[in-house]
Amino acid sequence: MANSIRVRIGIGSVVPMVLLAFVLATGCAPYRFGNAALFPPGIQTVHVPIIRDATFRHDLGLQLTEALIREIELRTPYKVTADPFADTTLKCEVIGETKRVLTETDSDYPRALDAAIQVRASWTDRAGRLLLNNSIVPTDDLTILFSQDERFVPEAGQSVDMAMQKAIEDLAGRIVSQMETRW
Repeated sequence: MANSIRVRIGIGSVVPMVLLAFVLATGCAPYRFGNAALFPPGIQTVHVPIIRDATFRHDLGLQLTEALIREIELRTPYKVTADPFADTTLKCEVIGETKRVLTETDSDYPRALDAAIQVRASWTDRAGRLLLNNSIVPTDDLTILFSQDERFVPEAGQSVDMAMQKAIEDLAGRIVSQMETRW
């Protein structure tokens, strides 16, 4: 006969081991994985209305709306919806755009220019609570001001439209970054 060792484990000793393994695996608080851990929980949808444009370049609002929707869909766990009764609403307004000469040639032709865009943004939930937090300058205002500029050189074939598009894409990235939860 072969020697065999039989180990008898009762149900009373298995349950505590399973509970201990579960607690060690999950921790004391729920843990979120991936980019969902960077954003406030409990939000599934974001409504981004067409951005109002108070400048003479009326296409900036539409371009920023498209860039924001792309960034939110790409970088956040949220779904952008046309429903105004979504979990949250991200409202923005283009309040200014400028173009200024940085350097000139000897004959006073612009060599390098700077195109800038200024935007006011507000992200609120259904109850009207502000979700965007400006930790640098706390104010009573429900909006945060964003500004982005981009340098361009016409001699190199660059245009103000190209510079504004790049500034809008960078600005959309900065606004979506402000949607992240503060540590």
